[in-house]
Amino acid sequence: MLEFSAAGVRLAFVDEAPVGFDRGEPILLIHGFASNHAVNWYFPQWVKALTEAGRRVIALDNRGHGRSEKFYDPAAYAIQTMAEDARALLDHLRIEAADVMGYSMGAQITAFLAKSHPDRVRSAILGGVGHHLVDGAGLPAGIADAMEARSLEDLADPMQRLFRGFAEATKSDLKALAACRRGSRQVLSAEELGQIDRPVLIATGTEDEVAGDAHRLAAMFPAARALDIPGRDHNRAVGDNVYKKGVIEFLEERP
Repeated sequence: MLEFSAAGVRLAFVDEAPVGFDRGEPILLIHGFASNHAVNWYFPQWVKALTEAGRRVIALDNRGHGRSEKFYDPAAYAIQTMAEDARALLDHLRIEAADVMGYSMGAQITAFLAKSHPDRVRSAILGGVGHHLVDGAGLPAGIADAMEARSLEDLADPMQRLFRGFAEATKSDLKALAACRRGSRQVLSAEELGQIDRPVLIATGTEDEVAGDAHRLAAMFPAARALDIPGRDHNRAVGDNVYKKGVIEFLEERP
């Protein structure tokens, strides 16, 4: 992996060239909570699909995740701060504007990036989110507590067990994730989303109990549409072929 410094924070990323031909339209991928660039984007074959579609693919490990620097103060993980990390990566690579796709927490980061720096976001793809992006009712606050439990066996709540098990599977720093979860609960209002005048695709599993309603969220943007991923929940939607096909078609059709 490559590394750069975003305002003194060490962040890791990958930069994959397109295969066969280059559309000249790079895409930045931002992973979700307790994940990393490999789990979110390489293992489900996203990088392969996008590079074979002629796109340069950049994917970072968010602060507190993967190979990037870890912090244990919740204040280090404000969504706006992580959006600035993404903007700094575009600066580092001298990319004026990119399509940006985020999943779950990564979709939050993408929305904040599009609101703060609309000139840097050609289009936004928000995966694994719905109207809870606005009301903040997605992941319960107890997820942070789950990261600090002595073991998975000490947890009874299914959602806590799901995310603690996922964090262990990704070999994450549990203390950093607890701080991240506590510090990253900021939301944008419907009025703020209405100011994001960029093409937006919202892709959510029809059985996703974390995200909320994707169609309600799409209605809050000036130019957004929802893509239903049939029969998939929050974790199993990531690599679905309906999701990949929908994103590639969206990218080809958007202005």
